[in-house]
Amino acid sequence: MRTYRPSHTSPTRRAVLGAGIAAAGSGLLGACSDGGSRDRGSPGAPAADIPGRLVAPNGETRRTPAAPLRKHTFRAVPSQVELGAGRTFSTWTYEGLLPGREVRVTAGDTLALRFANHLPEATTVHWHGIELRNDMDGVPGVTQAPVEPGQTFDYRFTVPHPGTYWFHPHMGVQIDRGMYSPLIVDDPREPLAYDHEWIVVLDDWIDGVDGTTPDDVLRQLRRGKPAMGHGNRPEGPVEAGGGALADSASGGTGDGKGPGRAPSPSPYRGKGPERLMSGATSKLLGGHAGDVAHPYYLINGRTADDPTQFTARPGDRIRLRIINAGGETAFRVALGGHRMTITHSDGFPVRPYRTDALVLGMGERYDALVTAGSGVFPLVALAEGKRGRAMAVLRTGAGAVPEPSAHPEELDREVLVSAHRLRPDDSVALSRRGYDRLLKLKLTGGMKEYDWGIDHRPYDPDTLHRVERGERVRLVVINATHMWHPVHLHGHTYSLAGIDCNGARKDTTILLPHHKLVADFDADNPGLWMLHCHNIYHAESGMMTTLAYHE
Repeated sequence: MRTYRPSHTSPTRRAVLGAGIAAAGSGLLGACSDGGSRDRGSPGAPAADIPGRLVAPNGETRRTPAAPLRKHTFRAVPSQVELGAGRTFSTWTYEGLLPGREVRVTAGDTLALRFANHLPEATTVHWHGIELRNDMDGVPGVTQAPVEPGQTFDYRFTVPHPGTYWFHPHMGVQIDRGMYSPLIVDDPREPLAYDHEWIVVLDDWIDGVDGTTPDDVLRQLRRGKPAMGHGNRPEGPVEAGGGALADSASGGTGDGKGPGRAPSPSPYRGKGPERLMSGATSKLLGGHAGDVAHPYYLINGRTADDPTQFTARPGDRIRLRIINAGGETAFRVALGGHRMTITHSDGFPVRPYRTDALVLGMGERYDALVTAGSGVFPLVALAEGKRGRAMAVLRTGAGAVPEPSAHPEELDREVLVSAHRLRPDDSVALSRRGYDRLLKLKLTGGMKEYDWGIDHRPYDPDTLHRVERGERVRLVVINATHMWHPVHLHGHTYSLAGIDCNGARKDTTILLPHHKLVADFDADNPGLWMLHCHNIYHAESGMMTTLAYHE
């Protein structure tokens, strides 16, 4: 076991390859630059207006160098999954497992994964958080053609940075089925010392319950309007009908003229029951917490009344790798009887930060160290602002499994909601320099009409936000809606612009209503890169756009 060294003395990693979006806070726009900066603007431009060679689907840009080759095969298959207490549902998974099996490589390795689609419809694989070459990013119609039923696709790329990552579809609302797996990238010079590692995958579950599918839920939310994302668009209007929903506790219309409201009556009448909810509110999330009533919440594929258990010895040091793979739910996580030390956010190391609990938006990951006490302890993930929870168990001795309603007091103590409190480890801190380009984007839309978009427009694949290779880009995302959004940028990490203007490295960040996120990144990974809300129902309703730059 390696001797633990505090992060300020940990070995220096390779230079971080740049990247960016979103820093929490109320704005600090002009205050964080060393020297002057140029605002080159951020108009959305048609693809034809971008000169030079952009990465095309299956393009040749950023080929992988010679590196140790790690080969895997994965199949997407229709499956029956048992979530606990004998509850079995039909869904789609990777290899019939929930979560899918862990893929593990070392930083600098080349991952070669042959993916076979045995589903009844097309799909892709997106490697969330990995700074990979653009033609491997898994966005249908942007970086690759969809993988049709019966087809295979070979994903092959070098994995540059250690950390906790994951992979999932980027086709329609398939992420809210059972297709997701951890991708763990080991650090060949790991500075942390620990006895065990516990991968904790959080999920909100709806697929197959009383015949409901995520596509049904999207149609309910959209009330018959077509989807505006990357696939599985409903064709034509759906049958009218449905009952009124009460306003959420936050009141108002959700149309930009007052606090949020749950979606208005849905015309959808599909296979499953109505799955929209009202009254989901959270102070930590700034108000409205969500619109989908998921029947179950899971840790590592299990419900709280039949939880997975992790066994260790008292005094053991455990590294938690926590991943929120949910479709529409933030989770507040705490381990009963323990405080945790946050060591990484979205794969990148931070200066150690002690807390009792933390909140993860969809797509976020945190690593934390705990020293195990003696006994049986609940690891609880509250569905933030909703009615429900997931639970797993840490066991270091004899004792009964905690009740499914267990509520550790740590959940209500010190809670880390935003990574703006964190500071990067020196080995990954973005270098200080003035920015060359300022990109401003506004998140728009509301719950009532479910008309989510960016700059008052739904996603249009022909609209690109242009940057140039080598630029330091300052990205400002303004949330003009009454709901929180987890904002994710592909192919990069970014530096949150905090008090010292050099914040934690991230690729997914919670953006509270009527706040702005400010982030800096270096444009050094050319291609077409999606920026979108990681609430899959918001994304498929149009809250996504594309950043573009060429060689």
